[in-house]
Amino acid sequence: MALAPHRHDRRRFWNALPPWVKKRVVEIALDQPEKSPRELAWRITDTQGYFISESSVYRILKANDLITSPAFTVLSAKDKFDQPTHRINELWQTDFTYLKVVHWGWYYLSTVMDDYSRYILSWRLCSSMSAVEVKQTIDLAIETSGVDHAYVRYRPRLLSDNGPCYISGEFQEYLTEHGIRHTRCRPYHPMTQGKIERYHRSIKNIILLDNYYSPDDLKAEIGAFVEHYNHQRYHESLNNVTPADVYTGRHQRILEQRKRIKKLTMKQRRKTYRKYLAELKCVS
Repeated sequence: MALAPHRHDRRRFWNALPPWVKKRVVEIALDQPEKSPRELAWRITDTQGYFISESSVYRILKANDLITSPAFTVLSAKDKFDQPTHRINELWQTDFTYLKVVHWGWYYLSTVMDDYSRYILSWRLCSSMSAVEVKQTIDLAIETSGVDHAYVRYRPRLLSDNGPCYISGEFQEYLTEHGIRHTRCRPYHPMTQGKIERYHRSIKNIILLDNYYSPDDLKAEIGAFVEHYNHQRYHESLNNVTPADVYTGRHQRILEQRKRIKKLTMKQRRKTYRKYLAELKCVS
């Protein structure tokens, strides 16, 4: 019985990846080592026009010893907030974090993030955490978003913590002048600002891998990170598109295109497998 011929299972290999796909995955991974298997999978789908799952990319990289442990930690946040936003410029989150410049001391990064898209509207490297610095950061966000134009019907709501600069009378007058409502998170409950807290942790994970000896060097590194984050980094909570894709409204077109690519890829794999079976039958 052990030597008896076994029935061939036709369902087993139909979805096998072609060798050229595996080779291409390795080449792209070597060219972009900073990307995770998840990001590589969607990058390949978008740029190569061929669907491949995250798990398949992971297995290929693992087989080629290309899986490395991250040199930083990940700050988790709630998957869904109690009152989620439904459009861009509905709610902005703002916060400070601190970074050190060798021989210069501590500097403070002020950021404004659009809550719906997670797009970084503005940032400034400041010497203090004053109301003046915050106002200048929001001025940049208003300029970037265009919400101060007369044709814009709704003004964004601003979410911040209870730092002195955010609760000052000077800052409240500024917000009233621009028609921006202000919401402050509950004391000792930073998860309310989970998105911008997690963003600041992400940028510090990268920035703190190096030392900076002038504020200009630090600004250049922050600028490069923001550009990558907004326009290159696929965000898992945004269906693996970039914040810029969501903020500009092109994410729906990208997601529809991915569906078409996946459908065509599955069709091609089935066609290739049927051809393989036909050739196998002729040989036997």
